[in-house]
Amino acid sequence: MTVRFGLLGAGRIGKVHAHAIAGNADARLVAVADAVAPAAEALAAQYGAAVRDAAAIIAADDIDAVVICTPTNTHADLIEAAARAGKAIFCEKPIDLALDRVKACLRVVGETKATLMVGFNRRFDPHFAAVRGAIDAGRIGKVEMVTITSRDPGAPPADYIRVSGGIFRDMTIHDFDMARFLLGEEVATVYATASVLVDPAIGKLGDFDSASLVLTTATGRQCLISNSRRASYGYDQRIEVHGSKGAVSAENQRPVSIEVATAEGYTRPPLHDFFMTRYTEAYAAEIAAFVTAVTTGKPAAPGGEDGLAALALAEAALRSVAEGRQVAMTEIL
Repeated sequence: MTVRFGLLGAGRIGKVHAHAIAGNADARLVAVADAVAPAAEALAAQYGAAVRDAAAIIAADDIDAVVICTPTNTHADLIEAAARAGKAIFCEKPIDLALDRVKACLRVVGETKATLMVGFNRRFDPHFAAVRGAIDAGRIGKVEMVTITSRDPGAPPADYIRVSGGIFRDMTIHDFDMARFLLGEEVATVYATASVLVDPAIGKLGDFDSASLVLTTATGRQCLISNSRRASYGYDQRIEVHGSKGAVSAENQRPVSIEVATAEGYTRPPLHDFFMTRYTEAYAAEIAAFVTAVTTGKPAAPGGEDGLAALALAEAALRSVAEGRQVAMTEIL
């Protein structure tokens, strides 16, 4: 079975998913929609797809699944419309910025028995997946501490900051999902601190650009997260998991993995410049997993409940910063 896709949103992440769909032998991009007509036309022409509006794509008989890459405030409505139309749904994170709206959306997904996958692509990165594989194989014993370093090469523009929901809902949300993926237990408490160290304009918009967090499970397992909107040396993405019998880690990746040794010392090429190149393999594997879920009827993962859990952790982090204290997840959900 070839899964026929409709793509809603032809911006930066829409282009990434269009490329992944085109590279999958069991998938075909049928139509593209975007509020900016030239963007939809250019992406559709690149992959031999048609240009339609979102409503037409959702209603179409020649489309099996939709990929939602539109602004966040449209996600929940589009998920519900697609679910009621019998479409399988892949949606970029977050489902919405409000927990109650996410819960209402997931009720519709449950009632319609729709397939929903949420775009936490880092689970599919081969390096991070190998870390999880080492944990599952028992190679480091019981997980005790997880350390996640996630730093962007530069801050997004002000127009993006205004609608992003803030650093915890927009950026750290990926790390919250990775923490859940690696800890093996649900997070019980969150303590977060945040500052504006990169760009004062971000602070004026009510957001932060630098954050540190400690997540703790009921049994005491810990996850430390370090975030920054500035890494002058490239896209910094590292994880380490410490266990009772050892540790496993995934280092930063480079477009070319070489090391040059001369009399002046050792040098290596720079890191990837951002997520579009760093996570190319992850995006392809993510779409492949979604295609498998659609064709086999098996549950898609990460699913809607994973999206809800990550957003709840973001809400806990915001409350922790605002009130200067550790926040229990029972206060949020």
